[in-house]
Amino acid sequence: MKRRTKVLLGIAAGVVVVGAAVVVGGPVVYANLVNGAADAAPTLAPSGDATLAAADAEGRWTSTAGSFAGYRVHEVLRGQDVTVTGRTEDVDAQATVTGGSLTAATVTVQVASISTPEAARDEYFRGTALQTDRFPTAVFRVTAPVDVRPALAGTDRDVALRGDLTLHGVTEAVTVHAKLGVDRSGHVQVAGSIPITFADYGVHAPDLGFVTVDGRGAVEFSLELAM
Repeated sequence: MKRRTKVLLGIAAGVVVVGAAVVVGGPVVYANLVNGAADAAPTLAPSGDATLAAADAEGRWTSTAGSFAGYRVHEVLRGQDVTVTGRTEDVDAQATVTGGSLTAATVTVQVASISTPEAARDEYFRGTALQTDRFPTAVFRVTAPVDVRPALAGTDRDVALRGDLTLHGVTEAVTVHAKLGVDRSGHVQVAGSIPITFADYGVHAPDLGFVTVDGRGAVEFSLELAM
């Protein structure tokens, strides 16, 4: 079976499932179900209240288990607001701290592994929207040093990371507003999001008539880093 046929069948199946849910439970009930399944925005873990001296942070940091990335989009289903989130733990991050500054960092996400509770939506996301067979990864690369000493010391957890985001084969300069914290085991967590406009990356937000996806969304991430 050709890929295009499979994708169309997947979309059709999704339409049937959504349509049935709307008919049986109504758009309000269905919207509540979807919103209830949405993940909370990434934030620092409750244990992220330790500190780390800048000298002890010198060196290379690598992502560990517990790291994840994904997306958040807003849909309108028959007049009802719906928030959808997708997640994957198939993330690789490398960061270097020198002289109290984050001097280099690269985060690579295997986009095809991002999933939501609905398989039909995932098939559309991977096949039609992001064409993951051609563009399997999304990459964020820091392009300017940032002083992380206040965050390591616990006085100011907010960090602004300037860099390049490559998605769907297109690279755009972005600024990531994130929070950085240290846990009691000496690991560093970085959590935040990157607002994106899909058209900037050659991605067309779907409009299936009864459901319309906003042209803007966010890439979200939470990275657990260890030396």
